[in-house]
Amino acid sequence: MNQRTNLKPRLAAIDIGTNTIRLVVVEVDQDGTFRVLDEEREQTRLGHGLYDTGRLGEESMERSLEALGRMKAIAEGKKASEIRAIATAAVREATNGRTFRRRAERRHGLRIQVISSRQEARLAYLSMIRQFSLDGRPVAMVDIGGGSMELVLAAGTVVDRVYSLPLGAVRLTEQYIDSDPIKGEEWKTLRTSIDRTIDKVVGKPPLRTQTMLGSGGTFTALASMIKSQREGLNGGVQSYSMDRAEVGDLFKRLRKAPLAERRQIAGLNPDRADIIVAGVAAVLRLANRLGCDEIRVNEGGIREGLLLSIIAEHPIDGTPTRPSVEDRMEWVHMFARKCHSNELHCEHVAYLAIRIFDGLREAYALPDSGRAILEAAAILHDVGYLIGHAKHHKHAYHLIMHGDLPAFSAREVELIANVARYHRRAYPKGKHPNYARLQKSDQTLVRYLSGILRVADGLDRTHTQAVTSVECWIRKTKIQMSLEADAPPQVELWDASRKAGLFEKAFKTRLKLDWKGPGSGVELVLPRTPRKQVAKAARS
Repeated sequence: MNQRTNLKPRLAAIDIGTNTIRLVVVEVDQDGTFRVLDEEREQTRLGHGLYDTGRLGEESMERSLEALGRMKAIAEGKKASEIRAIATAAVREATNGRTFRRRAERRHGLRIQVISSRQEARLAYLSMIRQFSLDGRPVAMVDIGGGSMELVLAAGTVVDRVYSLPLGAVRLTEQYIDSDPIKGEEWKTLRTSIDRTIDKVVGKPPLRTQTMLGSGGTFTALASMIKSQREGLNGGVQSYSMDRAEVGDLFKRLRKAPLAERRQIAGLNPDRADIIVAGVAAVLRLANRLGCDEIRVNEGGIREGLLLSIIAEHPIDGTPTRPSVEDRMEWVHMFARKCHSNELHCEHVAYLAIRIFDGLREAYALPDSGRAILEAAAILHDVGYLIGHAKHHKHAYHLIMHGDLPAFSAREVELIANVARYHRRAYPKGKHPNYARLQKSDQTLVRYLSGILRVADGLDRTHTQAVTSVECWIRKTKIQMSLEADAPPQVELWDASRKAGLFEKAFKTRLKLDWKGPGSGVELVLPRTPRKQVAKAARS
């Protein structure tokens, strides 16, 4: 960022969508907040015809390039020190998307970054959490454009699942709507296609979300129309709230009205009238599936998320407000706190797990990198309780995969998520997609580390840190673990023993757990549970 004396940095973000190109120019304050200086939008229909031909049309590209030139000039006129341009579904999917980017760079000196659907969802999410106070409530965050729809399911600000659905307003219109107004059979085909796509991509939603937060032209158009009906006036619609029932009533009117009539509806931009039916249909069918009774609008969307991302990359005063990449475990602890995890229990489980790992590392040639992965997984193994108890190990996997752990590589994050996912219930299996994606060596490491984590978790079953430490001894036919505790840890011995199945399978040996009373010479050994019973208990 430009740090000129007495001048606040100015940034510009350009979002090149399938239907519309948007610009926002802001001035950034010392605390990282910003003030909007200028906004511009042009409906260039860059993706027109894409879903029939697979290519961007020459006229659409030319309109878009001209718009980009004007927007860059506006940003430069506002003295923006950085102009960041991103493109989404249309440029991402078109066979000549690279051609469009090259022309933009040659003609305007503007480099366009094509972002993935996951990055698109992330930017929309950043905007949502800035605009709304979520207070840990389960919410569905939806961004719909011309080519795709991104869906983030979250508990407050903690992301559980991210989906990308090919349900953009332009795409659906070009694929399914030929009549004006839409005929009954066409509507049934469109509705069936939307429902099948949701079934295939989302399936049974992992959590029930009463509120949907939406960004994109379809949502702002919906809010503008409903606000006009309610209040007889237009204006901003940021955070505007709508009932699913009234959205359904409005949709019936839109579906039955011919294009000329839709263009006259108060609050609806006439340029969007031809694609509004498909866009609202996608939003409404998804709201029905998720059980969202309330729909609220976020006018910021992806371009605001892009600005927030740029600001995060360049601290205004030069002092990082977040831990450095070197502070790996601090990032883990921050994420655990964000998920309201039982910090004392999870840190103690991590301590015990590392004691076991260090005791076995040399004999089993465990990689040094596995130590940090195990520690992180142990600290995060219970974050899934934020979503629910019954499948908290599976929720933990998804939360970690979408969590804020920039100090770890993508591979390391995936390993941490897998180890946490297998801290209880089913053992790792080749039929599990999350496990099957891993390389063979990483699959072996996950089995080792998950086995250790299960035992360590059992050693703090009562969450009282009764077992203060553990020592490992390698014997010919078994691994022996001696526990340190001030009093007989009956429950911990029992739980660790019943959870030992994966550990024994991974290390190909038996596990013996014992406790020797401090200075008393008393030895307590839990009777061995039959192997079949151990396996059954470990899955429960």
